[in-house]
Amino acid sequence: MISVQHVTKTFRSGGTVTAALQDVSLEVAEGEIFGVIGQSGAGKSTLIRAINLLERPDSGSVTVDGDELTALSPAALRHARRKIGMVFQHFNLLAGRTVRGNVELGLEIIGVDGDARRRRALDILDLVGLADKAGAYPAELSGGQKQRVGIARSLAGRPKVLLSDEATSALDPETTRSILDLVKTINADLGLTVLLITHEMDVIKRICDSAALIADGRIVEHGRIVSLISTAGSRLAHELFPLGDAPARPGHTVIDITFSGGSADSPVIAQLARTYGLDVSILGAAIENIGGNQAGRTRLALPGNPEGHARPIADLRSQGMLVEIVGE
Repeated sequence: MISVQHVTKTFRSGGTVTAALQDVSLEVAEGEIFGVIGQSGAGKSTLIRAINLLERPDSGSVTVDGDELTALSPAALRHARRKIGMVFQHFNLLAGRTVRGNVELGLEIIGVDGDARRRRALDILDLVGLADKAGAYPAELSGGQKQRVGIARSLAGRPKVLLSDEATSALDPETTRSILDLVKTINADLGLTVLLITHEMDVIKRICDSAALIADGRIVEHGRIVSLISTAGSRLAHELFPLGDAPARPGHTVIDITFSGGSADSPVIAQLARTYGLDVSILGAAIENIGGNQAGRTRLALPGNPEGHARPIADLRSQGMLVEIVGE
C-alpha cells in the first residue's frame, strides 16, 4: 500500500545543510499497522510528511496505493491525497467550529453537499465514540476527545491510508491506550492501512504488526515484529524487552532467551534444571503481549563456560527460541 524507495531529504539553513532522510526505503503492506520509532531528530516527522508530500523529497519515490506521488502533477497529487488521512500530535482543530463542523471540513473543501457531509460526520463520530459531542466546541473537550475528533476528521473522506504523527505523545497513559485501541479497531473494521511514528516503544508493542527503527535519517532495521523478536542482534527486539547490560558473573555463562507464541508456555528453566542438572539463576525477565501472543526475554546464568553448555543451548534453539550468549 505504501512504498518508499531511496528517499533523501535535506534542509538548508544559512550555510548549513542537514540531511533529514538518507536513502530511506520501506514498504507497508495493505491493512497492516506499521510503526516507525526513533528519538527526537531521527527523521520520523520528515519521513511521514514525505509520504504525503507535505515535504517533497530531494530524490527517490513515494508510491501510495499504486500512485507514484512524486511523479504526479499538482492537480493529480491533490486528488491522490484524498486516499490519505493524517492525525497530528496537537489536534489542529478549528476553535470556532463545532466537533461536527471540524469533521466536515475536508468534505466541504472537496465539494461534498451539506446533507451528505452531515451524515458522514455523524457516522464517523459514532465510530469514534463521540456521537453525543457533535455540537460541542473543541474548548469543551478533553485531550483524548480532541484526538478522537482529529481521527474522525481524517477518516471522513474514506481514505485507504491513515498517517499518525505522534498522535498520542501529548496524552496521558490511560488516554493513550484508549486512542491506540481505537486505531486498532478502525484498522480492523475499515481495513485501513496505518503508518504511525512514535518515540514510545509501548505504542509499538500495543498495536503494530511491523516496525522500523530510524536513526540519523536512516532506517536501521525493519520487519514484522514476530520476525524481529527471533532475529539475533535486533535492536528493536532488545528495546521491546529491555533487560539492561548483562552483569559480570565469573564462572558462569549468561544467556538471553527470547520466546514467542507456543514457546512462551514452555517450562524452560525447570526443563534445563531437570534434564541437564543445572543450577540456573534468573537474572531478569521482560514479558509482553505482542500481536495477541505472549512474547518476552529471560536472562539466565548457567554455571560453567559456554562450551560446556552446547547441548542445552542447542536444545532451546530446537524448540524455536532465540538464544544469545551475552556474558561469561
